[in-house]
Amino acid sequence: MIKSIAFWCLLICTSCTIRVDSESATDRYENIKEGRYNVAFLIMDGTFNTELTAPYDIFHHTIFRDSIKPMNVFMVANTLNPITTFEGIKLLPDFNYLVDSLPPIDILVVPSAEGHLDKDLRDTLMLNFVKSTAQSAQFVTSHCDGAFVLAEAGLLQDIESTTFPGDINTYRERYPNQVIHDSVLFVHDGKFITSAGGAKSFEAALYLCEILYGKTVADQLAAGLVIDWNLQTIPHLVVK
Repeated sequence: MIKSIAFWCLLICTSCTIRVDSESATDRYENIKEGRYNVAFLIMDGTFNTELTAPYDIFHHTIFRDSIKPMNVFMVANTLNPITTFEGIKLLPDFNYLVDSLPPIDILVVPSAEGHLDKDLRDTLMLNFVKSTAQSAQFVTSHCDGAFVLAEAGLLQDIESTTFPGDINTYRERYPNQVIHDSVLFVHDGKFITSAGGAKSFEAALYLCEILYGKTVADQLAAGLVIDWNLQTIPHLVVK
């Protein structure tokens, strides 16, 4: 009898969890506010915390600035089940890009993930999503080894770029026809911004905000996160 009660309690709790998660996903659709840039963060198991949270923090803080077009920030994956980052944090994706009707994506962010040098580069569904999204996005940004995903999707053939300093040689060997820089923290070429990643992901995100909103707003965003921001002192390259 006790075991039977325990079973039904577990079943009820499980159902509640599933229902709450479903309602949460619906709420997230409703949180896409009109009149904002839609910023999608591509996540998968093994995503590195910093390359996700650094630009996420910067872009989310735009909602606290006056008289600008702020950003809706949300996470997309090939599932709505929890994603586990490399460091062990559980993330709930807002949208499943394989089945959901996504909001128009103005800015695509590709953080680095553990499998970006091997298994993720064989994920044709993910690469096709990145390629198709990039066609209509205003900006596409990568952090650390996220550049490998952009390159594998065929998006950087005529684009100058950079990646994590420790993987520059691997990047050059895999994509020998690309122009790759190793002495800058980020490269801006057309709609693409590739960064070295790590803590310097903050700088690449602030740079994009300075492009969109101007120096004053970028300075405010940096101050809000206690970041010493001065574009003139940051090694970077703007190609065109």
